[in-house]
Amino acid sequence: MEERNGNRSDNNPEDVAGEKGRSALPSCATCELAMLEKICIVEKGSGARGCPTQTRRQVLEEANREYELPDIREFARQASLQEASCYANRHQRPYIPQPYKTRMQEVCEFARRMGYSRLGLAFCLGLTREARIVNDILTSYGFEVVSVMCHSGRTSKKKLDIKKEDTIFQEIDEGMCNAVFQARVLNHEKTEFNVLLGLCVGHDSLFFKYAEAPTTVLAVKDRVTGHNPLAAIYLTGSYYMKLKVPEA
Repeated sequence: MEERNGNRSDNNPEDVAGEKGRSALPSCATCELAMLEKICIVEKGSGARGCPTQTRRQVLEEANREYELPDIREFARQASLQEASCYANRHQRPYIPQPYKTRMQEVCEFARRMGYSRLGLAFCLGLTREARIVNDILTSYGFEVVSVMCHSGRTSKKKLDIKKEDTIFQEIDEGMCNAVFQARVLNHEKTEFNVLLGLCVGHDSLFFKYAEAPTTVLAVKDRVTGHNPLAAIYLTGSYYMKLKVPEA
């Protein structure tokens, strides 16, 4: 196979992570090998320089040992079963992937597979309408839903030393998005699985940090694209090319 962009590694010793030094940083996003040439996909494949499958073997071994823990193994097992179930006609040969389940359906099915009964729904004020619909769908599947909106608690932004000119609605004492409170409420109510809906960048990170139950994301916030951030990524060659030259 030809080298692509000069970054291919055939187990070059300088690419293998050692105790005395670091190899090239993992950079799967820039690997240009075809899918069926990648070592992470096929046993006899290759990897780009810094390929973590080749250069982070100790980390891989440590990660794989986690699947020996019964709860982690079962969670990962059910996630893999759910993944496969989202493709139709898998018996056909040659197989051409035919996805047919929405993420909303997948969330409900996975929660059922895991035997969960009480789910948490952490959502943004701007997606209140969507949250009600999601709540209705989850309850239709038989789940008990605990929902918490981002402004719950009405903690003032003054607590974060934010000045009025740095708030959105400057004429009022604006409350902050309190993702820590959202997570703590769901922890208090002992939710088994949480669904995140449209929290802001950073606020979602705080929720992940403080939530005790496993959390999945149904949708992320993008105020400009109707909560479809990939729309801007798909259009970086045209209408959103400015994303790639932020200082221009």
